[in-house]
Amino acid sequence: MILSTQENDLAKRVTIKSIAEDLGISHMTVSRALSGNPNVSSQTRILIENRARDLGYVKSAAAKAMRGDGTKIVGLLLPNITNDFYARYANAFAKECDRHGLHLVIHLTDDEIEKERVSIRQLREIQAMAVVMVPCAHGVARQDRDIEGLNVIQLVRSREMTSNSSSLVINDAEAIHDAVVHLRTLGFDRIGYIGADPSLSTGRDRFQSYHNGLTSVGLELDANLVIRGAPNFDLGFSGVPRLLEGQGATALICGGVEISNGAISVLMQRHDGSGDTFGFVGYGDPAFLSWIGKGLAGIQLPIEELAAITIQQIGAFNGEARDVPPATHALKAELAGRVGKITFT
Repeated sequence: MILSTQENDLAKRVTIKSIAEDLGISHMTVSRALSGNPNVSSQTRILIENRARDLGYVKSAAAKAMRGDGTKIVGLLLPNITNDFYARYANAFAKECDRHGLHLVIHLTDDEIEKERVSIRQLREIQAMAVVMVPCAHGVARQDRDIEGLNVIQLVRSREMTSNSSSLVINDAEAIHDAVVHLRTLGFDRIGYIGADPSLSTGRDRFQSYHNGLTSVGLELDANLVIRGAPNFDLGFSGVPRLLEGQGATALICGGVEISNGAISVLMQRHDGSGDTFGFVGYGDPAFLSWIGKGLAGIQLPIEELAAITIQQIGAFNGEARDVPPATHALKAELAGRVGKITFT
């Protein structure tokens, strides 16, 4: 709801002092009643709470935090929410926060370190009890000073920080390895890969899993069949023609959700009349993959489980939060091994 200017000004003027004056009750009694102090009678508390509600009184989260009560505010920093994984995770996590009485504040960083820093400063100002973040690739220790003292959970990616932080990662090594084996079993021997550049931990790890998969099926790594860059839609969309037309790739494994969407988009537009088949394994497993041909393979991500583990880790921050040791939780991804072929008609 958006307050009118008059209503907004009124809300700003409503204070504990003004409520006390309105009711003819001491300032201390009103303060105690609104903070849940048991020394205030139930009848007086109800009277004060009802009048405060009628006047539009809003508790100060900062003042509450200064009393040591905690704000129950949780920050979530994501590069974007156009990525299907980030959007689905944000939705699942928001439901978990609601279930546990936490207030979720979402910031989008566009993978830019300055936007990340601004977001963290804003979360510090409102005394967020924890920050869950997909870290930007190019943060350095000097830039991470704003994070010091915060309860940080790094999500999916990780980078070295000057303060302790927990990590929630997806163990997709076996799934990517299985994707290579799956495509080789289908008869494809020029299996390309499009993934994030090595500046991202996920970019390094997923590429290594692809390389290990090639080795396990007796194929040599061909650098011409590998495209790496910023993990976005355009990388997948522009990369597929390069692999198909320039390098003769017969199959593709994608190392990111947006990359996968870009790749499948250009593949579905390709109608060269050759009747050739092209092997494909996407990253993430949106429903539409199962609708294409006889069903395309995808790497399924444990989104709901990831959201639940995030809440558990935040729960560990209650009380003496800074004494909570950093922990890494790895959740396993799995290959949805459908047929995995596209036919160019």
